[in-house]
Amino acid sequence: MSQPLRRRDFLRTCAVGAGAVAVPYILPSGALSQPSANEVTVRAVIGVGGMGNAHLGNLINRFQGQKDIRLGAVCDVNRARMEGALKRCLDAGADTKGYTDFREVLDRDDIDVVYVVTPPHWHALVSIAACQAGKDVYCEKPFTKFIAEGRAVAEAVDRYGRVFHIGTAGRYGHRAYRKLIASGLLGAPVRVNMTHRKYNYKVREWSGRTDLKPEPVPPELDWNMWLGPAPVKPHNTDRWNGGRFRGYWDYDGGGFADMAAHFFDPVIYFMGYDDTGPVEIEAVAPWPAHPEACGMWESITYTFADGNVICCTSGESGKEDPPDIPWIEGPKGKVMQDGKTDPPGLFDQLGSVPEPPPMLDWESALRERKQPGGNAWVSHRVASVLHLGNLAIRLGRKLRWDPAKEQFIGDEQASQFVNIPMRAPWHL
Repeated sequence: MSQPLRRRDFLRTCAVGAGAVAVPYILPSGALSQPSANEVTVRAVIGVGGMGNAHLGNLINRFQGQKDIRLGAVCDVNRARMEGALKRCLDAGADTKGYTDFREVLDRDDIDVVYVVTPPHWHALVSIAACQAGKDVYCEKPFTKFIAEGRAVAEAVDRYGRVFHIGTAGRYGHRAYRKLIASGLLGAPVRVNMTHRKYNYKVREWSGRTDLKPEPVPPELDWNMWLGPAPVKPHNTDRWNGGRFRGYWDYDGGGFADMAAHFFDPVIYFMGYDDTGPVEIEAVAPWPAHPEACGMWESITYTFADGNVICCTSGESGKEDPPDIPWIEGPKGKVMQDGKTDPPGLFDQLGSVPEPPPMLDWESALRERKQPGGNAWVSHRVASVLHLGNLAIRLGRKLRWDPAKEQFIGDEQASQFVNIPMRAPWHL
């Protein structure tokens, strides 16, 4: 049996390197264990708000139907939410325990898989700690809140031999587009227009308020634990309830970080950028940006070292794109917003183009003990694109980025956002 990470050790012991998080740098004895394909896995959901409850519902249905999983634990810093989720499990006949501290879930030897469905400012810390405790991880998007967290999670997944999947699966349906880009039929450079005609970034919906007043903390909510690594701020319901955390830089990155996590996953995949990133990032947005609340923006443009460009337009600020703008275009061909090509039949010319490597889905990866298509490393690259775009909005200037070193070039202020300090005792 693996040796669990105890709560007292979690806070008492200092981290000793990137990818560690306030836990001993000791490989648990069971961290590299590999469940057999027929083993019933015990799963836990950490964070049972909107998306957490959706995951829980799917797991309950599976528990009652296929009976190949057990519902071991639910956890939330809001006791009322936790108790509601626990009741759902118990009513379904599951032997589930409820917790308000995720570390108690990770202490349990019998938990195999955790679903990390907290606000994003907790994603990295919980995911890393879960890996160290010998658990496989399904983490909701966006992957992380800042860039250095992503590499720390990916390194922890590798170090502890765990399986990881991000909470989006768009890349699995875009193999033909990857072949099209690789074929060169569109010519070079290629431009991807990620416009509001195809994508809803929910910019206004997930913009934060700038007039928050302190409110009493509900008795069922552990506000200090909800904040965790984020700066101490007076409680206001708009900071957390109903997904409103998305509108504040301390916890997330607005509608762009939320929705574009879905949108960029397939685009980064079919453009072949899973192991790199842009070299220049420029945004058109009101400036100065508010220091706490995410706000409106018009466009974000990414330029890559090969000359290709990805441009996002929100459609909620500034001018709108014309309805006939291509989705993907090069000097020799285009893919329109509806997937039709100009000239017609480009997808029919891909027979001689090699097939991309196959990708495992989440459940197959768990059974085969291999990394899935939506693994931690590609999730890190996708999340980095989102963070870079938001930084261009916040800083109000073009940014130059070295995707290999993961460093800004000649911009000390921007560099401070790569690895943002956390509130003690939490840290990478």
